[in-house]
Amino acid sequence: MPPSTMTVTTALPDDNDSKNTTKSRVAKGTEMDTAPLPEFKEHDFFWTYTEEPHRTRRMAIIKAHPEVTKLCGPEPLTKYVVLAVVSLQVLCAYLLRDTPFLSWRFFLTAYIIGATANQNLFLAIHEISHNLAFKSASANRAIAIVANLPIGIPYSASFRPYHLTHHKSLGVDGLDTDLPTAAEALFLDSILGKSFFCTFQILFYALRPTFIYAVPFTSIHFTNIFAQVFFDFVLVKACGWHALWYLILSSFLAGSLHPCAGHFIAEHYVFDPPSPTAKDPMTNTPIPETFSYYGVLNFLTYNVGLHNEHHDFPAIPWTRLHKLNEIANEFYCDLPRCESWVGVIWRFILDDKVGMRCRVKRKEGGRKVGGWKETEVEA
Repeated sequence: MPPSTMTVTTALPDDNDSKNTTKSRVAKGTEMDTAPLPEFKEHDFFWTYTEEPHRTRRMAIIKAHPEVTKLCGPEPLTKYVVLAVVSLQVLCAYLLRDTPFLSWRFFLTAYIIGATANQNLFLAIHEISHNLAFKSASANRAIAIVANLPIGIPYSASFRPYHLTHHKSLGVDGLDTDLPTAAEALFLDSILGKSFFCTFQILFYALRPTFIYAVPFTSIHFTNIFAQVFFDFVLVKACGWHALWYLILSSFLAGSLHPCAGHFIAEHYVFDPPSPTAKDPMTNTPIPETFSYYGVLNFLTYNVGLHNEHHDFPAIPWTRLHKLNEIANEFYCDLPRCESWVGVIWRFILDDKVGMRCRVKRKEGGRKVGGWKETEVEA
């Protein structure tokens, strides 16, 4: 069995709690001492009856370090990185136009360069969904559509409302489409099933939301589809079908057994659940359900590994998340973390104690289904 890839540090209740002089940095009115404890049942998700922890920690951090709010706002560098990676993928597609699909050159280019580049573009769209490339909402929607082009299939317009709901409704059953469904947990809870999930997880993340609830189809969706179809048509006419297959294969591999794809699992799967009574000593909140990764792959992925930091402050762009961690380090240094995205994939598949059900769920809270208005989706 491979070694654990999660480091867990928690604070357990003290019998002499009344004598303990250490104070939790919790904003007034956010204490959760009387909240019901999470339920840990075998062969089930981890159910909790508390609100997600990020709002509580955000309020505590702002109270302790009000200067962190100055880190919020768009990052001008993002648009240049997007244009550079889009250009790289178009160049690779052009250079492979006459290369056989079933060849090592084609596959290795798609895996090493293409999958890494398209994972970068996935996460550019993730970053842009929070309006962090431009001040203008319409400019953010436009650059997201540009970032979508080398992915081959239109999805940026649909991703945004589902992703923002994930933030507003973290772990809420029926709202957070990042959560595996009961059917996935039932049929994929084995080494073979988890291997299948990790190999094809990009398809699960793409299709699962549509089976849970629908968002309004807007002019942004139409523009996204039209731009993508036009780009694909021009690419095939100019370079042939192999160029388009390269981009689509790159997208598939980006969400398959690829080192950078480890972030999908590392972000919210609970590998080593602490005691149900364990709490974060800084905010007095229950069991963590988000995990950060501080390794080198963040360089290729818009620092998405700093996931606690991102959920705490979605308005802080990728270039300033390390600064947030530096300023408020006492809130992050003892939180559970992921040490290796590759190790996470390995352990997820092979550890029989880890599986699709290792996620924190809550029955209610967050934004209700149907709460999205067309103007919100387009904003």
